[in-house]
Amino acid sequence: MTSSLGADAFRIVLSRRHAAIEPRTIMTELDPAAVAADNEASAAGERENAGATAATDAARADAPIGASERLSTRIAFFIAGLAMAAWAPLVPYAKARTGIDEGMLGLLLLALGAGSLVTMPLTGAIAARYGCRRVILFASAVVCAALPLLTHFSGVPAMALTLFVFGAAIGTIDVAINIQAVIVEKASGRALMSGFHGFFSVGGIAGAGLVSVLLWLQAAPAIAAMSVAVILALLMLAGSRGLLRYGDDSHGGGSMFALPHGVVILIGALCFIVFLAEGAMLDWSALLLVSQRGVAASVAGIGYAVFALAMTIGRFSGDRIVHRFGPRPVLAAGGACAAAGFALAALAPGALPTLLGFALVGFGASNIVPILFSAAGRQTAMPAGPAISAVSTLGYAGILVGPAAIGWVAKFSSLPVAFVLLGAALVAVAASARIAAARD
Repeated sequence: MTSSLGADAFRIVLSRRHAAIEPRTIMTELDPAAVAADNEASAAGERENAGATAATDAARADAPIGASERLSTRIAFFIAGLAMAAWAPLVPYAKARTGIDEGMLGLLLLALGAGSLVTMPLTGAIAARYGCRRVILFASAVVCAALPLLTHFSGVPAMALTLFVFGAAIGTIDVAINIQAVIVEKASGRALMSGFHGFFSVGGIAGAGLVSVLLWLQAAPAIAAMSVAVILALLMLAGSRGLLRYGDDSHGGGSMFALPHGVVILIGALCFIVFLAEGAMLDWSALLLVSQRGVAASVAGIGYAVFALAMTIGRFSGDRIVHRFGPRPVLAAGGACAAAGFALAALAPGALPTLLGFALVGFGASNIVPILFSAAGRQTAMPAGPAISAVSTLGYAGILVGPAAIGWVAKFSSLPVAFVLLGAALVAVAASARIAAARD
């Protein structure tokens, strides 16, 4: 009896506690009308949330993109070129300060590329989550902090870590500004990408020139680097207003990394070839003039200068050319022109024909990468942000692999043969124009 009463009391306590915890559940189980009302309230809440999300997306899509955004994009590209090129004149000072030989320096410089390769595949998703503005401003601040530190450390581990961080920030900026450029170009309804990349080229010339002049005037490397950092910060503040607060108008989040697929793989492979060719001009054009054409080493740098000048001119005229003829013909003609330039530089005797070949490479290649980035932004196989990240990563890999690959070909054959092979690869770029630019 006592056991039965105790059990009944226990059940009553449990039932009361259950009722206290879930009163609505018990009520709705007893009242079908309450169940229907509860379901309607839940559905209304879901509709309200969906409406709020749609309103946010619509507001973002309808946000006006005009002259301010175009100006900020140009400034951001200029900053990226300025920051990257400012490091080049400081390399000899870093070598002397650390006391390492050329082989160890080559390994040390890989840290910069490794940093970029780590962040580039992730930046598309990060920009989609936090917006181009936050990503570009944060990465630019990291560059401003890291560049002076590259003139301070004398230990190899500290230099390697700083170079890794510097490269990671540069890679992040590179992807984020191209995402911004794709969105701005889409909203503008006309070709703008070549002009944006032209400002990157001008920034590169300005960065290398400014640091070189400061060093020539006997300024300490730290003063030169700090001067560039201050200029970068001022430019970024001036251009921050038009940076987009979103990062991808077709992708609102998702995984931090997406493997490239579909036409994105082809676009990335073509970027790999073009970046490899540009890296070859940077690293091997002077050696070709010295070893094959008898040009004095003191003036052999004119080869890359001719290439860079032709590329800059081509990019600033590229938007008008693309607008008039369309991306496919310009991509095909550019690939063919660059291929002819490599062939001329490799096979024609004399320094002047070689310099003409370098100019053809620069002019021909000038608009290929901008067209490919526009295609990556317009294709539908992947969201634009991850696609641009993948294309940037594959292209940058070409810069890293190129010098070593050309060196091995030159070792077992000759440097002119390596240049001819680069020309053949650019013929493949021209032949792929129909597919690569199909979405444009």
